[in-house]
Amino acid sequence: MKSTARIFHWPVLVIGIALIVAPFAISLPSKASAGQAMLNGFHPIMQPASVRTTANYYYDTFTKLRPVAVGGVQAAAETPQMIAALAIQLHMTPAQVQQFLGTSFPAMGNLLGSFPQLVPVFENVPPGLDHYKPLVDTMQANVNNYRQIDSLPNFNLFTWFFVIPGILLVLLGGLPLLLSLRRRTAVAAEVRAGSPSQVVGAGRGAGGG
Repeated sequence: MKSTARIFHWPVLVIGIALIVAPFAISLPSKASAGQAMLNGFHPIMQPASVRTTANYYYDTFTKLRPVAVGGVQAAAETPQMIAALAIQLHMTPAQVQQFLGTSFPAMGNLLGSFPQLVPVFENVPPGLDHYKPLVDTMQANVNNYRQIDSLPNFNLFTWFFVIPGILLVLLGGLPLLLSLRRRTAVAAEVRAGSPSQVVGAGRGAGGG
């Protein structure tokens, strides 16, 4: 093989090996599998109808409960005073007022009785709404981006997008080099063993002298 041909085949071989090795060096198979699993998991959540439903629940329902939560904290603090005031007006003890409310207005009585336990929940509503707002806004802003990414081929195939061209380049650059090496090895072996052509050539040289 001419030296110019070897200069071409060696870089092709090196590039092919790099394409084969690089995906495994950066753990592309496991990362691509994780990426595909994430895409699959978010697929139903990031559909336009689902995102619209999420946003509607957040903005049209949950955010409107913020005043209720704030008022619930205040109502929990006012409930004992309210029961005491009612007891005076109704000439009852606070326990009798609570019993009366529980019998005559069970839903309201249970609600008033649960206020102290609900205070930690009510207190978490405003910061919870603030925490989830960026998530809902991000989902709305990335519906089209998700659709484009989800339209790509399966991420598990990405490794082969490197490996298969790498194998082809290895064959393209490596086979000619291997054949050239075998030819040079065979010629060298013939030289060491003393090939018939060399013996005849040597004899002709001696006769001419």
